[in-house]
Amino acid sequence: MWRQIERAPVEVKPRKFRILVIANQKGGVGKTTTAINLGTALAAVGEKVLLVDLDPQGNASTGLGVPRSERGLTTYDVLTGAARIDEAVVPTKIPGLSLVPSTQDLSGAEPELIDQPRRNFRLRDSFESFAASAPDISYVLIDCPPALTLLTINAMTAADAAVVPLVCEFFPLEGLSQLINTIQLVKDNLNPKLEIQGVVLTMFDKRNSLTEQVAADVRAHFGDKVYQTVIPRNVRLSEAPSHGLPALIYDIKCAGSQAYIRLAAELIQRERSLHEMAA
Repeated sequence: MWRQIERAPVEVKPRKFRILVIANQKGGVGKTTTAINLGTALAAVGEKVLLVDLDPQGNASTGLGVPRSERGLTTYDVLTGAARIDEAVVPTKIPGLSLVPSTQDLSGAEPELIDQPRRNFRLRDSFESFAASAPDISYVLIDCPPALTLLTINAMTAADAAVVPLVCEFFPLEGLSQLINTIQLVKDNLNPKLEIQGVVLTMFDKRNSLTEQVAADVRAHFGDKVYQTVIPRNVRLSEAPSHGLPALIYDIKCAGSQAYIRLAAELIQRERSLHEMAA
């Protein structure tokens, strides 16, 4: 794959919004849960957020209460050039949070694009056109599939930074090194500005000694890149998607919801620090 990819073109004028990809090649780490609830928490404090569902399973779309019957234009249409991002955006039940939905059709995008020019830049090109319309957006969150596919490469090529959910268990920790290698390859070949915004520890169970050990190992290796906020194992977080609601709407008082509110505050602070350093 890496020998055949196109090199990054010259950078265009900067966007007003930040694009964060929520990614991990390992499934079951709380990636979609993080995308939904982080997006909701950011919207709750006044940020304008667009969530892009780039997983053919469409779980983020379902978790935000957008039924399949209302997913007219989707990320499949955006990637294949049949629609612009602004044409595919739909509102959600959460003020300030909108969505570009996904359906199973997206699974057919990769074979359609494999021989197309700029196949790795389809999403990035779409965002450049979207930015030209000056949308009232602060953050774009991209929920990726749990695999290294052309979809994930498109997301990382379009993004400013990655937010990496990580379950405090051995196998997800082992897979983290693969993800870091992927991010570095994208950075070297396609998107020089791509960075890790942060690693968020999910499904944290302080009663489990392995959880504490893995958390300590991750913090020792990644240092300040690991968010201080951890997302606990929480039944209400698991229940919320079946009601088509983010946990913050389903039960804002639960431990999981409160953790995502703290994570949003921490993310915003990091973004402000990066902006001040760049100024």
